[in-house]
Amino acid sequence: MQKNGKLELTWVGKNNKIILEPRILIEKSELSYGDTDSGNMLIRGDNLLALRALEQDFAGEVKCIYIDPPFNTGSRIDSDGNEIGYDDGVEHSVWLKMMSDRLIILHKLLRDDGAIFIHLDNNEADYCRVLADEIFGRRNFMNRITIDSRAPSAFSTVNPGVFKSAEYLLFFAKNRNKLVENPVRVERLPDYAYNNFVINIEDNFCNWKFITVAEAYKQEQTKQFNTPQRALEDYHKFIIGNAYKIFRFTSISDSGAGQATVNLKYESLKKPNEILRLERNNKDDILILNGQQISFYSKNVTIIDGKRCASTILTDIWTDIAWEGIAKEGDVKFKKGKKPERLLRRCIELITKPGEIVLDSFLGSGTTAAVAHKMGRRWIGIELGEHAYTHCKTRLDKVVDGEQSGISKSVGWQGGGGYKFYELASSLLEKHPTIPVYRINETYTFEMICEAICKLEGYTYKLQGEMHGHSSERRFIHITLEPVSGSYVKKIMKEIGEKQSLLIYGVKIQSRLRRPINLEIKKIPKDLLKKCDFQSEVR
Repeated sequence: MQKNGKLELTWVGKNNKIILEPRILIEKSELSYGDTDSGNMLIRGDNLLALRALEQDFAGEVKCIYIDPPFNTGSRIDSDGNEIGYDDGVEHSVWLKMMSDRLIILHKLLRDDGAIFIHLDNNEADYCRVLADEIFGRRNFMNRITIDSRAPSAFSTVNPGVFKSAEYLLFFAKNRNKLVENPVRVERLPDYAYNNFVINIEDNFCNWKFITVAEAYKQEQTKQFNTPQRALEDYHKFIIGNAYKIFRFTSISDSGAGQATVNLKYESLKKPNEILRLERNNKDDILILNGQQISFYSKNVTIIDGKRCASTILTDIWTDIAWEGIAKEGDVKFKKGKKPERLLRRCIELITKPGEIVLDSFLGSGTTAAVAHKMGRRWIGIELGEHAYTHCKTRLDKVVDGEQSGISKSVGWQGGGGYKFYELASSLLEKHPTIPVYRINETYTFEMICEAICKLEGYTYKLQGEMHGHSSERRFIHITLEPVSGSYVKKIMKEIGEKQSLLIYGVKIQSRLRRPINLEIKKIPKDLLKKCDFQSEVR
């Protein structure tokens, strides 16, 4: 559909706006674990309401978001593990609305140099890409990363057709001009194109002599019998161990290379079989023979997970992350939903540094938080229902205690840190049981009332004398359950300077009350009704 000159994805209910009350978060100290001052947060509750609760304090603060929302495959799983079908056309609109509402808030939470990874399969990936284009901006689309997520088995190949192995990460930046991607290399088999070997590398480069890599290996290999597989493994080890002696010839582009390099290229062509060198400050020297550059394989050998190996730059196709054998990671079972810790590690290391915040609002089995914790990042995880206890908390407690599954050994994880466990408070206002009016929720303490009203009005909740919060150095809020009279206002206003303003929320307000120009008075609950959400929580 085209709207205001732009193409737009539409669906049933897209423009139905819902009021989302920014609920307060209540720490359950008995469920918090380890060092609770670490800044990590595990939140139990509906993720849309939880994101709204985080918006005021964390807008523009989160560096990396990973979400693994429902794939919308056309079936649901009941409590017994049985699939229940549903009308896919209706559910598609519901799914798009669900994602749109959440992505809008997630976009606000991201730092300007932050990014989000949305994990999906073919069912909704293309629609979500268009949806995210609207919210994040098409120019901020970084990559569609294809993940090889499963291998066909004898059972899965019974039915004819193309086996579905791919899943996808939609990778969006908040502002691609500000996002800095960290260099990441992945392990690969040695590149046989590097087939030349310097037998006297210690000598002056002018005297180097070359043979093939195969010949060099043959001269150094042991005479003991090896199986073909073992021989190939030994050959690869030989290449990696001698990478600083192994090279290939690469062409030099007249337009792509520096002028000094191009000049040396043509000088080399006039001096056949002679190695020429271009010395460079703060960079490796360039060696040229017969008009071609000598490129050593050592630049493609690096240490990954503590092992020296052949490597290549990261592409948008990830086939090197094993999904088999991850069932025991974190010591929690999560059939069909668990993601490998290595997958989350790659996303996190690609765009974050230690201490930065990682958020997952579909936490599932807790993988994102577990990996972020082990990597020294701060994290916020949100999960609905019992999974917050049985999976997320269970797993993260073990991480704090130093469990050794997943990426633990490769990152040297030994335990430590901790988190605070939160639950969403219910709405500030509730219906009166006998008369058709709303009242303050009876489960709320006065401190909770103050925090909730501050959040609803956009003030930072912080006690300072008679003030309960502030939105700037000049704007303050005071909340009371006492009658607000002229003398009461006069007493409170003594703490406010001439250039400052005050908002008072009270239950009983004296009529015809004289008010200074820098004072605003609102009534509880009347002036809160439009700010609160009395709908059932969205699932």
